[in-house]
Amino acid sequence: MLFYDILLSLLPLMRSIIYIVLAVCLALLAATQHNAPKLDTTSGATAIHAEYVAKPIIKSDTVRIVFGGDLMQHMPQVEAARTADGTYDYSESFAYVAPMFRNADIAILNLETTITTSGYYTGYPCFASPTAIADEIADMGIDLALLANNHCCDRNAKGIDTTIEELNRRAIKHIGVYKDSLDRAQNNIAYITARNIRFAVVNYTYGTNGIPIPRGRYVNLIDTVAIKSDLATICRDSVDMVIACMHWGNEYERKPNREQLRLGDMLRREGVDIIIGSHPHVVQHFEADSTHATFYSLGNLVSNQQRRHCDGGLIAEIEVIRCDTIDGLRLRATAHPVWVLCPGYRILPRHIGDTLTMTNDARRRYEIFMTDTEELLYGKE
Repeated sequence: MLFYDILLSLLPLMRSIIYIVLAVCLALLAATQHNAPKLDTTSGATAIHAEYVAKPIIKSDTVRIVFGGDLMQHMPQVEAARTADGTYDYSESFAYVAPMFRNADIAILNLETTITTSGYYTGYPCFASPTAIADEIADMGIDLALLANNHCCDRNAKGIDTTIEELNRRAIKHIGVYKDSLDRAQNNIAYITARNIRFAVVNYTYGTNGIPIPRGRYVNLIDTVAIKSDLATICRDSVDMVIACMHWGNEYERKPNREQLRLGDMLRREGVDIIIGSHPHVVQHFEADSTHATFYSLGNLVSNQQRRHCDGGLIAEIEVIRCDTIDGLRLRATAHPVWVLCPGYRILPRHIGDTLTMTNDARRRYEIFMTDTEELLYGKE
């Protein structure tokens, strides 16, 4: 009887505990049913719908553009590319930098030579190179060849025509020099889209070394009226960013001259976002922030100019960033110094050159170029 009496006395407490447990379970069930899958019995098939609270997704796109400097072809370079069977192969020269261009979303360089199929090749002062150089830049993934430079008329009308035809044959866009009015109308401004970001590119040169522009051909010369007119035709509602590639400045001078500075200011006022310079054959400094970048001179990508300051150049890398949380586009610019190692005219970025085996003299000249360039770029002079 004592046990039975004790049990009866505990029943109210046990009921209270059971009620509390049931209340907690019902509360948890109500909370989870808001996001629980529900059966849809409105049709013959049974469908399950999940009702989840969506988290905001931040969308971001980054376009990586890589620019190469002056691609020269002096005769020792042509001879170095000649193989035993008489053909030409430039793969050794570009092997260490080709991945930098191939991995870019957009790859652009200054082709400072004409191309010929005649078999008669020449270096300075009038450049004409084997078609194998076009094969190589195609293999590197070059999207756009800049032709407006002081050597574009070196082989007159035939040189212009053949250069453009060989580039077209390899699906490489060209800009700055045109074989006729139709070519100019179609290609005066290069429009390129990558990752839904739209670019317009223009290209101009200060001159053609005194060689007259052949009849019926067109070369974009630096003329502020013509440049402003070209830029005005770009619809900014259909283009996100404008790039101007300028062949300007004084040869072998490591600082931009007053004309470069004046033109750079004008281009920015006219809405140009990125300015890439060539022609001096030496590196000049660059200016960049989150909204614009100006590289006054990339120097030589490859050449036979082996004296100090001329034996290398820059590869400019610009990342163009679009993000839902930021108004407009943002830029991030990087300069990659490259040095040319002979024989073979191998173009060496620092991550290769620092560990590559080379002669003591080559190592000394490599270090001098890298030190000179980094001091120029980062204000240590």
